[in-house]
Amino acid sequence: MLRDEYRPRLIDKRIEEYLKIFGAVCIEGPKWCGKTWTSAYHSKSEIYLGDPEGNFQNRNLAQLSPSLVLEGEKPRLIDEWQEVPPLWDAVRYQVDKTAEKGMFILTGSSTPNHKGILHSGAGRIARLRMRPMSLFESGDSSGKVSLQKLCGDYLEPSMTGEVDLRHLIYLIIRGGWPASLSVSESEAQRLPLEYLDAVIEDDMYRIDDVKRDSRKIRLLLRSLARNESTTVTNRSLKNDVKEKDDEDIDVDTIASYLDVFSRLFLIDDQLPFSSKIRSSVRVKQSVKRHFSDPSLACALLKATPEKLLGDLETLGFLFEALCERDLKIYAESFGGQLYHYQDYQNREIDAVIELPDGEWCAFEIKLGANQIDGAADGLLKLKSAIEKEKGGRPPKVMGVICGLSNAAYRRPDGVYVIPVTALRE
Repeated sequence: MLRDEYRPRLIDKRIEEYLKIFGAVCIEGPKWCGKTWTSAYHSKSEIYLGDPEGNFQNRNLAQLSPSLVLEGEKPRLIDEWQEVPPLWDAVRYQVDKTAEKGMFILTGSSTPNHKGILHSGAGRIARLRMRPMSLFESGDSSGKVSLQKLCGDYLEPSMTGEVDLRHLIYLIIRGGWPASLSVSESEAQRLPLEYLDAVIEDDMYRIDDVKRDSRKIRLLLRSLARNESTTVTNRSLKNDVKEKDDEDIDVDTIASYLDVFSRLFLIDDQLPFSSKIRSSVRVKQSVKRHFSDPSLACALLKATPEKLLGDLETLGFLFEALCERDLKIYAESFGGQLYHYQDYQNREIDAVIELPDGEWCAFEIKLGANQIDGAADGLLKLKSAIEKEKGGRPPKVMGVICGLSNAAYRRPDGVYVIPVTALRE
């Protein structure tokens, strides 16, 4: 690769840190999110198992002699290692034998079904999850507001500029795929559509050599798209398919397909948060459904700017997915974790960021500036309720992440307002 053409990613710093601590680093994530470019940037030699040159001679060589393909200047990149699963154990063995740090960088766009064959690699091979680009990484956020500083209760007020709703819709439809950054609005959906076709027609079979019903796969994917950014259950997905598509999928099949989607990094669900916030309140343990990028939901829904302008409810869910994709990337860059909160008293928080020290921050996500007051009021009421409960631990920081706000500031009630197009790690 041409190193001077590399576009920096927020995961770069963590890769450098992990290479100093572990013998190998495995960078996992969806296809086409930039894993190979980023890994090549941090490596000094490489082998690409997906290279078709010589009738896939690299893959054949790895199958014949896994240890041979590990030879090369370190760190050595082994791209798409899951094509030859025994490479995992070969890397682990080499790390054990030498005890050196930063020997290998592995990339993977799927997780093989280990079936007890592979050693976990714990302590030798560290895993990092890579995602499509955030708005800051793609150059679509000014980066005036640091999420890390905000979670430390610090914000320097600033005017962040007007945001055009159509441009925001374009960013959602285009997604964070590096190959799509310069495409026009009319071309924005092509890569997500190609991505989905590749997953359905090829990857779903190659991951474990099981032939699945592509029609049912598409039905389930469309249902997930209709339920993007919600806590819908598997049974509700079944009912949704029955109602909207007049088809039927049993719950066991749905669970099986969702597991494969997860192993292919096609979905990236948001876990529920309860460990610090729960106190005496029963918390719903439901994941919030997300694709790895909101552009995939748009492609499945055949969403155009005109359709979304006429369906603001759907646009709101997709905007929430965009924000939560970015929040996850930003939070993980400084050791935070993204969750959501929902209890049996119908109290919800769109995004909860748990900090490394156990403190947590609560954020509501709203597309329009006219929704800020209501969102801030909801956060304040929930904070007050938690403080009154036995063992309650209120959020350290509260904020509203907005699409169409032109300023970043702290309200008199202490709630922050942050445009997503001004946010960074």
